Amino acid sequence: MKRRSIIFKAPFEIEIAEEAVPVVGPAEILIETRFSAISHGTEMLVYRGLFPDDMAVDETLPGLQRPLNYPLKYGYAAIGEVIEVGSEVNQDLIGRMVYGLHPHESCFIAAVGEILPVPRDIDLLDALFLANMETVVNFLMDGCPVIGEKVVVFGQGVVGLLTAALLARFPLAALLTLDNFKLRREASRRVGAHLALDPAQPDSLETAIQWLEPDASEGSADLVYELSGNPGALNPAIAVTGFNGRIVIGSWYGRKQTALELGGRFHRKRIRLISSQVSSVTPALSARWSKQRRLDTAWDMVRRIRPARFITHKMPFSRAREAFALIDNDPASTIQVVLDYGRA
Repeated sequence: MKRRSIIFKAPFEIEIAEEAVPVVGPAEILIETRFSAISHGTEMLVYRGLFPDDMAVDETLPGLQRPLNYPLKYGYAAIGEVIEVGSEVNQDLIGRMVYGLHPHESCFIAAVGEILPVPRDIDLLDALFLANMETVVNFLMDGCPVIGEKVVVFGQGVVGLLTAALLARFPLAALLTLDNFKLRREASRRVGAHLALDPAQPDSLETAIQWLEPDASEGSADLVYELSGNPGALNPAIAVTGFNGRIVIGSWYGRKQTALELGGRFHRKRIRLISSQVSSVTPALSARWSKQRRLDTAWDMVRRIRPARFITHKMPFSRAREAFALIDNDPASTIQVVLDYGRA
């Protein structure tokens, strides 16, 4: 049996390779892929060659524990049907739709404990957003939004939009978002942001500060999320944050760097910078929250938010090169691009 796999060969260079499928082991299953989602953040850093070369692709995922260098397979949002199981696996899994944190391939083998059955009441395209939704649930656990707070979110790609959508369900005093692209700002307003600004506009920072607190000369936000993928957004994030405010940094910047302006109000305002990454649960909650509880919450949020509405392009797997080039060259027209493997 053969499969087709996306291989990242070099910056801006991918190929679709055909290779033999390994034999299914006793505790493994074979999944025929229906859809996979391209990460517009982390995965595009791999596509552009902006990743650090001194770490594993992902130290927490069995399918990605290898050096982060070319050539490599990458991706972590695949939905497919179980078509074969090993001798030690329950035969009832055959025919089930499952989610795998796995690179883009027409079929793949995984240990039974590495896949997640898709709940039958969740649409497959909605289920593609599970990893992003779990990341967002983790952001809220790290940021701890409080009733009546003023919250700002930098970046309204998929992760930023999901974050705004969950924050909009809190009784906040204000929810302000910023993104360079009109399509995403419009989506942000639809999910519940009170105001969505273009950070490229010269007066956007002043507008944000005064909208949060009329006639204010400095920031007053209680909680800020930096999810734009642009480390240059950290200085504006600091500027809009109020005394003892929190800035949750959910972006992964790879090799991108910036100069932080920490010599101004940063220290006097006692601003806290918080790193957030889904590979662990915040220690403050780990006594009661396991990864399984967080995952169950993410599935529930997928049910409530129905994130498939953020898909702007669904393209055949054979056009993967075009899909990646589209995200790279025309981000203004894309929110989420999905690869369709053409299964009935």
